[in-house]
Amino acid sequence: MFKDLYNNKETEVETVIGPSVKVEGDFASKGNVTVEGAVYGTIKTDRDLKVGSAAKISANVFAANAFISGEVKGNVKVNDKLELADTSKILGDVEAKTLIIAAGAILNGKCSMCQETAQLPLSTDASQNGINFKKNNNKK
Repeated sequence: MFKDLYNNKETEVETVIGPSVKVEGDFASKGNVTVEGAVYGTIKTDRDLKVGSAAKISANVFAANAFISGEVKGNVKVNDKLELADTSKILGDVEAKTLIIAAGAILNGKCSMCQETAQLPLSTDASQNGINFKKNNNKK
């Protein structure tokens, strides 16, 4: 399904964060990103994000599409399709138009599925994108 995206020449991976790489801070790309290592901060891409099974991410994540098989501690916002593999572990809120969760995946957070999600402009400051990650304690 999602993996077929990487067989198309137009959507080839442009950035790979290898298993021995640790990125601290805001990471922004206009192309596809594959994470096999560790990221702390923010990940933003206008295209597709693939998170490997050994990857450890402590960051808020923004992408057009995402396939996650590793660990993410942070909120995940995807404009179209978010796919969680059986080895994935998400500790944070997720928002996507389409959500696919394999048996065995762990999702601890609020889930929002929208017909249309707002397209995210690339900016290293999430507050400029109108995104607020403060926890909402309003009870209804």
